[in-house]
Amino acid sequence: MDWHQLWIITSAPDNVPIVGMLFLVPFFTWYGLKQARENDKLIVELEGDGAKAKTHHRKTLPWRPGWARELHVWPFLVRIEFLAAVIVTVILFVWSITLDAPLEEPANPNLTMNPSKAPWYFLGLQEMLVYFDPWIAGVVMPSLMMIGLMVFPYVDSNPLGNGYYTIRQRKFALGMFGIGWFTWIILIVIGTFIRGPGWVWFWPGQTWDHNAVVFDKNRDLHDIFGITSMPMKIIFGAIVVGLFYFLAGWFLHWLMTRNEFERKLLERTSLLQYLTFQFFAISVLIALPVKIILRLAFTIKYVWVTPWFNV
Repeated sequence: MDWHQLWIITSAPDNVPIVGMLFLVPFFTWYGLKQARENDKLIVELEGDGAKAKTHHRKTLPWRPGWARELHVWPFLVRIEFLAAVIVTVILFVWSITLDAPLEEPANPNLTMNPSKAPWYFLGLQEMLVYFDPWIAGVVMPSLMMIGLMVFPYVDSNPLGNGYYTIRQRKFALGMFGIGWFTWIILIVIGTFIRGPGWVWFWPGQTWDHNAVVFDKNRDLHDIFGITSMPMKIIFGAIVVGLFYFLAGWFLHWLMTRNEFERKLLERTSLLQYLTFQFFAISVLIALPVKIILRLAFTIKYVWVTPWFNV
């Protein structure tokens, strides 16, 4: 889109959340990492001084006379949460009064929107349709994401980093979550600002042209190797996907055994926890970015083609 179209899109009432997200996500990411670095410095300091570790108040802020070592949830935490709820409620009231609801005319089957886009929070799913079959992008991948988010706390064998920000004690978990989180943010941004009429890719500064024709040649991976028979396509795709899972699993295992701390955590992990994490991490955190790169950079549509499903 050109810059005038960009302004029209960003100023639309239904895109206010994603515009705010473009600023809030980097800010709170930086703020959380800043607190984590401060905590890591304190952890290193206390690990090197056993006597100080026995008496330190375990906070990065300087100790002040009169501070209690422990605080009750009521009224201290509940009071802060109540004030936060009041502030958010006021913001929502002002928002709803000053901006009209993004309602359009009644649906007309003879005149459809182009591009026809889902609400911003579903644009990640809509963008995934470019890279996967509809039932995989709309059912399988979202199910794996939701189940994975529910499973990960139960396969986590690291007892550290609970209740405070830290990078040093949570490098692997932080890295895995960051990959998944920022991949999803990128999909939403692409679907909102990059995809134009016909779901064609328009770089920032390019005018959205409804008559634009794209001559990209979509090909499957087996086409590069000249494989034409369906049985060989099935076997070839199964070998490629199996090899991908093996290499990705080996890479994750290497990350989990890079240092003594990670190796100790791995020793605490059962085989079921290990295999469960490997499956969800490879299927979502690694496979999704790899498939996006193959599609956008090499115009490879499918890696594994079968009569029943395509990956």
